Amino acid sequence: MPFRVLVYTRTTGYRHDSLPDAVAAVRSLGAAHGFDVDATEDPAAFEAPLDAYGAVVFLSTSGEVLTPEGRTRLAAYTRKGGGFVGVHAAACTEDAWPYYGELLGARFARHPAYQPGKAVVEDRDHPSTHHLPTVWEFTDEWYDFRTTPRGSVRVLASADESSYDGGGMGDDHPLAWCRDQGAGAGRVFYTALGHASEAYGDPDFRAHLLGGIRWAAREVQAYGPVRRDPPDRP
Repeated sequence: MPFRVLVYTRTTGYRHDSLPDAVAAVRSLGAAHGFDVDATEDPAAFEAPLDAYGAVVFLSTSGEVLTPEGRTRLAAYTRKGGGFVGVHAAACTEDAWPYYGELLGARFARHPAYQPGKAVVEDRDHPSTHHLPTVWEFTDEWYDFRTTPRGSVRVLASADESSYDGGGMGDDHPLAWCRDQGAGAGRVFYTALGHASEAYGDPDFRAHLLGGIRWAAREVQAYGPVRRDPPDRP
């Protein structure tokens, strides 16, 4: 069934050069997989009901990006079952709003230099990870978080800090996860990857992002308990 996604890219802090390519990638995924994409940097988009959207995507947003009314609307949307996707610098967003930190699951602390490394896929029973190898070689900034979200989220992939220089979280370093929010079980997906334009042309990352968006919008389900060989599903 067709659905609509709102992609939000407002920045009041660091602005990623990759944003045009990132938005183009989501539009391309939508065109190929049957969902519509609205992209905006206007906070007024959150001062109206969000019910028309299957998912809201904060795509490398940074700083304080919502008005008080926008915060109220987004919280109401997620609490009653709306989907939320955070990509990369979404973890550097709305630091002054406690609900946002709860929604996302963790907040950014720092990152080492952009460099190759390895992500360990802990859970391949999710649409964002079922296509990935157990060890996913990638190049990114390998975000550290202030605290690990493990215990309050379903961790999908984590960083192998031995594979790159400058990791600061040790053996428990989640990179991608999902969770439910509120009594309405709004779905939340976050991936720390996606710093550079090259990511948005990478087939594995594009499938990772697509799976997260479609899951958050309830177009696909997680497949249940972890299996060695997840089923072949869309």
